[in-house]
Amino acid sequence: MASDSELYKLAVRLGHHLTGTARRLVSAESCTGGWIGKVITDVPGSSNWYVGGAITYSNELKRSLLGVDEETLTTHGAVSDATVIAMASGALERLGGDIAVAVSGIAGPDGGMPGKPVGTVWIGWASRHGQAVHTSSRLKIIDGDREKVRRRTIWAALNGVIEL
Repeated sequence: MASDSELYKLAVRLGHHLTGTARRLVSAESCTGGWIGKVITDVPGSSNWYVGGAITYSNELKRSLLGVDEETLTTHGAVSDATVIAMASGALERLGGDIAVAVSGIAGPDGGMPGKPVGTVWIGWASRHGQAVHTSSRLKIIDGDREKVRRRTIWAALNGVIEL
């Protein structure tokens, strides 16, 4: 599990990466409840490369703040590839920045269902390249308790930004 100090070091590395590429990040969080933003803003000077984020725990806020279509949520569910791509794209469009990261998952201890057990997390990224927006996503199945699922989600989400 990623400790607080490991998450802090990763956020510092992310900041150096974004500063070096002159890009700014936004976030859209569901299962991590703002923890991505907290990890990032623990780093002094993060306002130079982090614009901010939206905590969209409910489907209502995913729709109203990020523009996720009702049909996407109904057809695929909140914890899905389609939803995190829509969350990341919506964050990029509505919050600004050059790169967006979005997370949605089932952190537990309950909420799992057939095909989507506890620990199922989707992470999505959207990035601007001129006028074009490129998106990608990744499914993670994380064993462990609620905290472990959330910490590993943050770890994977921020590393994914560095990999873009």
